[in-house]
Amino acid sequence: MDGTPNGRIKCTLANWTGVAYKIPRTELDKCKGRDDLSQSGVYFLFGTSDQTDDNVVYVSQTGVRKNGEGLLCRLIEHKRNPDKDYWTEAIVFTTSNNSFGPTEISYLENRFCGLAVDASRYIVKNGNDPTPGNITEEKESELEEFIDYAKIIMGALGHKLFEPLTDKPKAAVPIESPEDELLLFLKRKSRKSGLVIEASCKQTNEGFVVLKGSHIETIDSESIPPGIKERRQKAKIDENGILQEDILVRSPSYAAAFVIGGHVNGLIEWKTKDGVSLKEIENNEDN
Repeated sequence: MDGTPNGRIKCTLANWTGVAYKIPRTELDKCKGRDDLSQSGVYFLFGTSDQTDDNVVYVSQTGVRKNGEGLLCRLIEHKRNPDKDYWTEAIVFTTSNNSFGPTEISYLENRFCGLAVDASRYIVKNGNDPTPGNITEEKESELEEFIDYAKIIMGALGHKLFEPLTDKPKAAVPIESPEDELLLFLKRKSRKSGLVIEASCKQTNEGFVVLKGSHIETIDSESIPPGIKERRQKAKIDENGILQEDILVRSPSYAAAFVIGGHVNGLIEWKTKDGVSLKEIENNEDN
């Protein structure tokens, strides 16, 4: 909208009534006078935590007020609120035909918040779970279609807010790694603690995900990369060294370093269940 990729962005899709805007916090005033931003809708405030530097998001909704103000007015209020000083950009969803009522935006807020929490990519700063409201089956089907389109838009705008780190198996189906996600294992006895460290990870198109339930060596070596040391300190690891969340890193060696707490060659350490190393797999692919 401003002729720059860091400015305001408006998104629509063919055969979809939805309209999305990505608005930097500093550009809110430029949006005054836009009729669709005075409507009802759902919005997301994105930023980073000052304490942990983690990605954070706040999910909410707003209806049209008696004075005719809606989404943009609510965002401006958040900009003035000192408790909401963490956010740097907003993404809002409304419709081209102004069809969202209180029931629709309550349902969308609830679903979007739940999807963000389940994906665990961002810290969701909502204090309470939003209520879904009561909707008909027909309306639910219509809104779920809206959500599917919104997921595409959100990813295209640079936030994989709703995308799990790994594909989760459906209920009652044996756990198998999808074809594009290679399941790998690491097992070695730690010289530092004397414990047998066992971990698993998946190679995805984003990098390597150390999987929840992996056994992590809690003692750091002097050779550990500083970035991995910080990730280990922030990660949810219980008193027994069991990882309580999926952790995404960019390389196999960083994934292995996260597990053992020191410098290691991940191409050699990570192996399939048949004992084939990642290095052998990649060499075979090159051939």
